[in-house]
Amino acid sequence: MGNTLTTASVLAADSITPINHIQEAKPYNAHVHKSYDGIPPPECPMHQSMDKKPQKITGECPIDHMDISEVNPLNMMPPANQNPAPDQPFALPTTREVSSIPKCTGESEFWVYPSQQMFWNAMLRKGWRWRNEDIQPKDMEDIIKIHNANNEQAWQEVLKWEALHAKECGMPKLKSFGGKAKDYSPRAKIRHWMGYELPFDRHDWIVDRCGKEVRYVIDYYDGGSLDEKYKFALLDVRPAIDSWESVWDRMKVAYWRWRYSSSLENDEPHAVTGS
Repeated sequence: MGNTLTTASVLAADSITPINHIQEAKPYNAHVHKSYDGIPPPECPMHQSMDKKPQKITGECPIDHMDISEVNPLNMMPPANQNPAPDQPFALPTTREVSSIPKCTGESEFWVYPSQQMFWNAMLRKGWRWRNEDIQPKDMEDIIKIHNANNEQAWQEVLKWEALHAKECGMPKLKSFGGKAKDYSPRAKIRHWMGYELPFDRHDWIVDRCGKEVRYVIDYYDGGSLDEKYKFALLDVRPAIDSWESVWDRMKVAYWRWRYSSSLENDEPHAVTGS
């Protein structure tokens, strides 16, 4: 497989696109970001409606990287392309997996991940050519799994923060998102000045907290080897400092991390040496 995984992950940025039969939501003042060509990372337990209404498939996966003139402002995606390329060496599935990330356009609606064929077409669109890579059908399957796992992981981290406001809103939803790979966050820059590596990607997600929009910044760092759950990225997820409420949330969590990490260190048994 060589460097196929990295190359494909970088170039597949354009693959997430709307399902053709879906009626798009009315335009709104979306939070628009710059496009990027970084590795698509980026998840969470699926929120099931208590009335057991059938689940609707209405979107795509939370990553963007398209020219603003070509995309829907809600998800920053171009039209779906499920057609095989003329010189494609093998057939690819067109099936798409429904994510566990709720969509704020209606009840029981969730974002949908791209198919392997959509990823392939996106890579070609970005200039990638399969003849230059030793790529196999299994590689494309792995790329999709990595992409989906990263997004699910990001959503789980968002939900941890949203738990601070569970009384206010029991079911937050993802409203929109955007990639800003080279627009490093202040936190990432400070870490870099301290000698740490820069993230390979950044996303900003807009979460609908029962009518209140909250922006989250997600920095993706290289986590090394792939684990059995197809996770390789280390995520730094936190609410953006756009309000005093978000500042307070971050201060509370920082204190808790310091307080309980100190307690755990103090509780660890120490070796006793005799005289």
